[in-house]
This record gives sequence, structure tokens and C-alpha cells, in this order.
Amino acid sequence: QVQLVESGGGLVQAGGSLRLSCVASGTSVRINVMGWYRQVPGKQRESVALIIRGGITNYTESVKGRFTISSDNVKDTVYLQMNSLKPEDTAVYYCRMTDLYGLDYWGKGTLVTVSS
Repeated sequence: QVQLVESGGGLVQAGGSLRLSCVASGTSVRINVMGWYRQVPGKQRESVALIIRGGITNYTESVKGRFTISSDNVKDTVYLQMNSLKPEDTAVYYCRMTDLYGLDYWGKGTLVTVSS
């Protein structure tokens, strides 16, 4: 059974940085897409950043130039480097991975709080 575990969340002041990590265990097929999503209470979960096997990345407009997604395909791990954090980045951040059959796996989330 595939499990994703996120880490690296926490409390940081505006302008600070955090690095999120997400490690997958129990994978038996290739992971093709890895991504980070975030959700605040009362709002829909939104895509933050995606990375496709091979290195193609995509970012939501509000984080471009501040966040960087990267991955280690050997370790089935995805990272999100978050710089110049803003209070509006406060959310629970979730990791999502999609395997070559199109099956999605989600982590339980890690809370990021940015104080002003």
C-alpha cells in the first residue's frame, strides 16, 4: 500500500523560508507526476506546483519566483522550497503523486503558518 508522508511545515515569519518534503513508501510502479497542493479552511484545495518525470514543472501564478519544486525519482521524494513566504501562503500543504496507471496518492498534509 502506497503511503505519502509530508514533513517540513511549521511557523515562520513573513519573508522567511521553509522546505517541505514528501516521501512515498510502498510504491511498486513508477511515479510519473508529483505535486504540492494547499488548502485553507472553507476553500477548495488548490494546486501549488507540479513536476513531471523528466523535469517539467508548473506553478500557480501566486508562487512563481518564490517556490521551487524538485524531486528525487529514485527515492520517490518530492520537495517544495518556499522562499519569501507571505501570510497568504498559510495553509495545509498536501503532497500528491500519480503513478503510470493514473492512480493518485495523497499525503495527510503538513501545516504551514506564516505570521505577519
